[in-house]
Amino acid sequence: MNESIVLMVEEHENIRRMLKVVRSMCRGLLRGEEVNQEDFSAAIDFIRNYADHHHHKKEEDYLFKAMVANMGRIAENLVSHGMLVEHDLGRGHVLALGEALQRYRENPSDDNKLDIIAEAMGYAALLDRHIEKENTVVYPFAERSLSAEVFAEVNASSAAFEAGEAERAAREKYEKLLDSLEAKYQTAA
Repeated sequence: MNESIVLMVEEHENIRRMLKVVRSMCRGLLRGEEVNQEDFSAAIDFIRNYADHHHHKKEEDYLFKAMVANMGRIAENLVSHGMLVEHDLGRGHVLALGEALQRYRENPSDDNKLDIIAEAMGYAALLDRHIEKENTVVYPFAERSLSAEVFAEVNASSAAFEAGEAERAAREKYEKLLDSLEAKYQTAA
């Protein structure tokens, strides 16, 4: 497996760990617990900055661009009408979750709590299926179809992105946050 793919699969596992935390937080709401604004906000921060900026950036800017440029129409359809659409759907759920949390702050009603659960679980379900597709279909397809030279460019771009000081700091920050939320919500493997 190429280095960039190995790294993206590892990041998928961290994202899936956060999805378990989100499910646990929602399960607590169903059982009558209060909305923990700080923890939901921390989960949104992780999703936006680790899952989306850190992880999806490498997919969108390096791997997917290489696939579309080098693999023809099937890659164009898979990426542009599949993976990128799902990335945007996920962003929509996260935006709506943030809005639902704000409404709940102003009016802690059952309807606003229901919107929090709906958007958080919509994101979790979408991303879990999305990750499975990438791990079992998209990444293997890319590895079978892209030349060694093209993958060398993808790997080099990904490694350069990872080596940046800001990205290293962000990775450490969000992995610590994930560990903390997992411990609190008892979702560690």
